[in-house]
Amino acid sequence: MGDIKILLVDDEEDFIRTLSERLELRDLAGQTALDGEQALQFVGDKEPDVMVLDLKMPGIDGMEVLRRIRQVYPHIQVIIQTGHGNDLDEAEARRLGVFDYLKKPVDIDLLVERIKAAYQVKRSSLLDSASAAAFAEAGEYDTAREIMKNEIP
Repeated sequence: MGDIKILLVDDEEDFIRTLSERLELRDLAGQTALDGEQALQFVGDKEPDVMVLDLKMPGIDGMEVLRRIRQVYPHIQVIIQTGHGNDLDEAEARRLGVFDYLKKPVDIDLLVERIKAAYQVKRSSLLDSASAAAFAEAGEYDTAREIMKNEIP
């Protein structure tokens, strides 16, 4: 599973460095961003498979990052990891299509499990898109539509 491209986004530098090291010990290497602006720039340069995103950050906060990611990169799976979120934040994040919403402190094994599950969802979604395109090219439009209908959350 070391081929999963992970972006960790949190404004607490010591926390994000420690989290990155703990994931590396489990064969999951992740890049880091210390704010929403860095995260969006990284995504534009090297689209990750999974983003672990804090909500409360100075400047562009996590919810705004999620909104922008959903508009341009709908296949990126986003896991919110926050110590300051509330029920309204969780409801909004889920409405925007977040893969999971976890409250800090998060057990590292649970986070690893959720990252791997998010990656499988992304791979499956991309395979469905490729299958739909192949059916459409072959003139099987009903089948292509059915595949795409099942893919949309």
